[in-house]
Parts: sequence; C-alpha cells; structure tokens
Amino acid sequence: MNKVTVRPMDEKVKRPYRSPRRVEQAAATRHAVLTAARDLFIAKGYTAATVAEIAERARVSLDTVYATVGRKPALLRALVETAISGTDQAVPAEQRDYVTRVQAATTAQGKITIYAHAITAIQQRMAPVFLALRDAATTDDDCAGLWAEISRRRATNMRAFAGDLRATGELRDDLSDNQVADIIWSMNAAEYWVLLVRERGWTPDQFAAWLTDAWTRLLLA
Repeated sequence: MNKVTVRPMDEKVKRPYRSPRRVEQAAATRHAVLTAARDLFIAKGYTAATVAEIAERARVSLDTVYATVGRKPALLRALVETAISGTDQAVPAEQRDYVTRVQAATTAQGKITIYAHAITAIQQRMAPVFLALRDAATTDDDCAGLWAEISRRRATNMRAFAGDLRATGELRDDLSDNQVADIIWSMNAAEYWVLLVRERGWTPDQFAAWLTDAWTRLLLA
C-alpha cells in the first residue's frame, strides 16, 4: 500500500522568490559588461583587451563579469548573438520579428525588401563585432569554432530564405536554391557592409536600397 504524505495545515510550502528589482539590476549589470566588452574588443581587438579592463570599464568586479556572462570567449559569443537579435539576449532565428514578417509576406519582392532593411539594421550593430570575431578566430580556437558555427548558421538560414522565395514562384529557374542562398549569404556579410558603408561612405539607407534592388535584379525572373 502506498503511503501518502500529508502536510500539516499550517506548514507553508517554500517557493523561490525573485525580486523584480534584483532582476532589473542583473540585466543592467549584464548590459554594462557587454557594452564595455564591445567597446574594448572593437577598439583594442579581442586578444589585446583583457577581462580586467572590461570589468573596470563596466565598473564591476572581475568575478561579476565571470558570473554575469563568462570568460572572453563567452563575452564575444554573447556580443555576436545580441548584435544579431538587437536585445541583450540571444533570440533563435525563427523567433526574430523580421523573420516572421518575411514569412508572412506574400511576394518575393516583399520578402527581399523586408530582409534587406533588416540586415541593414543588424549590420550597424554586428559588423564591428563580427570583424573582431574574424580576427580573433585566427589565433583563438574558441573564436575559430564560433566563427565557423556562425558561418554555418548563416548559410543554413539563407537556404531556408531561398526556399521561402522559391515558394512564391518568382525566382529565376536557372538558379538553384543553393546558388540563391550563396548570393544572399555573400552580400549580407559584415565584410560587404564594411566595404560600402565604412570604406565608401554609403549611408545605411543607400545600402538597404542597393541590396533590395540588387537581389531583385539578380534573383527574380
């Protein structure tokens, strides 16, 4: 016969308590740490910047940096993920606002326009961080792994985007989905943004308009 444990009527069940103020303070601390890391990685490079410098710039202790985000590879990963999401947390691709809007659009032109403007907004946050990651990947194994992972994710996402475009029936028949994905993958890269915006002085609006026009001309029948 199974025994049933009966709690006395006056015995209280302890539940974890989360203070809203503590949650806000933790979020503010994480934001300060990530901002400091971003500034130093861009200014000094990943290798030269130290966690101690990040802690000092964020006005927190070294242990707080480790507890809040982690060591340098974790800091750089968090910066890449948050630059993509536009928040202080990573957001899976399928949950991002622009992805749902792209999927909801009914024409290839509409999907391309939404994505071109979305990638323009992302690159303004991501390009400097992504280039810091690329440089760090040449000397740091953790960063090399992250660089390869992000590149694979981008390629996978672009193949999904190509399939979404194909479903509209408006893509060129002489281009495979893999070719469509590769074209978009190469032109939405941080390096492409840097060449036109940083090196040639294009505005973000010009860049978004160019991507929209170029992909429309290159990919649609």
